[in-house]
Amino acid sequence: MASPQQSRILRVGLVQDGRILEERLLRKPGNFTVGQDPKNSLVLPLPDLPASFPVFEYKANQYNLVFTDDMQGRVNLGSSDVDFQALRKQGMAMERADQYVLPLQESARGVVQLDKDLRLFFQFVTPPPDSEKLKLPPDLQGGSWRTMDRMFFGILAASLLLHFSGAAVIIASKPPPEPELELDQLDDRFARVFIPPPKQEEPKKQANETAQAAAPEKKPDKQKATEEKPAETASKPSTPEEAAARRAEVAKKVAGKGLLKILGSSGGGGGAFSDVLGGSTGGGDIASALAGAGGVGIANQAAVGSGGPRGGGSGSVAGIGDLGTSGGGKVDLGTKKEAEISGRVTSATPEVDSADVDRDALSRYIKARLKAIQNCYEKELKRNPNLKGKVTVRFNIMPSGRAGDIEIEENTLGSDAVGSCIRTVVRGWVFPFKPDDEVSVAYPFLFSPGG
Repeated sequence: MASPQQSRILRVGLVQDGRILEERLLRKPGNFTVGQDPKNSLVLPLPDLPASFPVFEYKANQYNLVFTDDMQGRVNLGSSDVDFQALRKQGMAMERADQYVLPLQESARGVVQLDKDLRLFFQFVTPPPDSEKLKLPPDLQGGSWRTMDRMFFGILAASLLLHFSGAAVIIASKPPPEPELELDQLDDRFARVFIPPPKQEEPKKQANETAQAAAPEKKPDKQKATEEKPAETASKPSTPEEAAARRAEVAKKVAGKGLLKILGSSGGGGGAFSDVLGGSTGGGDIASALAGAGGVGIANQAAVGSGGPRGGGSGSVAGIGDLGTSGGGKVDLGTKKEAEISGRVTSATPEVDSADVDRDALSRYIKARLKAIQNCYEKELKRNPNLKGKVTVRFNIMPSGRAGDIEIEENTLGSDAVGSCIRTVVRGWVFPFKPDDEVSVAYPFLFSPGG
């Protein structure tokens, strides 16, 4: 037969400011301890409590309440409530060293004050079924509002009101017009997208155009004859009187101008004009010398090579090779060629501020593109053949792989044009690295004229 003490079990709860923080039902009889030790039945980080204190101890099939001189509380023994001070003075609690022990009956209940706002309540109750929830006394039951942190609820409500009000204002307001950007306001990486690359013509088409440009333009024979006839007709006088008058007029106009003024318009066989024209003039004057001049004609092979008429004729166009020269031989003017300028570009060891970028791989990438850097150098080397020195470029490799914040850190060439050209070349590079953050790189280039 079970003892009367086992018909009811001890119920212990932790209360703070009228709210139950924790509750225990001791279905198996045993000691109930509190304190800072994690092995206690109820862990309370209170500095006034020892590491472990047995508030309720189970001995001889009975629970005992244990308290000290510093502890406060009250116990209902059936007829009246008695505080701990009265229990100590009246000798109702047995003294044991620095503690007091009070045997508890099943009708006993009470409160033990642990701290200013923290206390334990206890009572003996009938063990409820496992599925039934134990109901607290009405004065200890808490509602949703009582258990809610009111300061947190107020802050949350104010934050929600502010955010929803801001969202409503943004939705109701009219979006501002977006200004149109000019082409010069766009970033370089966007401008390159809109400008299409130049179309490369087919090699065959270029060869045909080159051949057409090199070949002389030939007019049809009929058109040539039509163009020559009016000139011929206009140059020839219709009657001898008109021819004589025309010669006199020409001699009068040219007598006092240019070379003829120096040579003189008339003279004997030993005059200057006779020396220039040789014996062909027969010692006559300029009019006689120009008697055969009938206008502007096209020199042909027959007229020029064989001593033909000096004007008024027509014929096919004579090439330069058909013109005879007297003297040592043919004159070869050669072909105009531009002097070849070459330069050498080498790269030193780069400075990389992060292990995310492989220094050797970066060097290989840039060395494969040194030709563009060399072109920048050779363009200025044509103006200054003694141009040489070192240019150090500092840039950042962005997480996208592109180069950013490009600047010339050192330039001993003395040419800002080379540095500006190098910056333009580096801006177009896309590196095979994707670092998590920007990586600073300093890359030196050494320039020297070629042999």
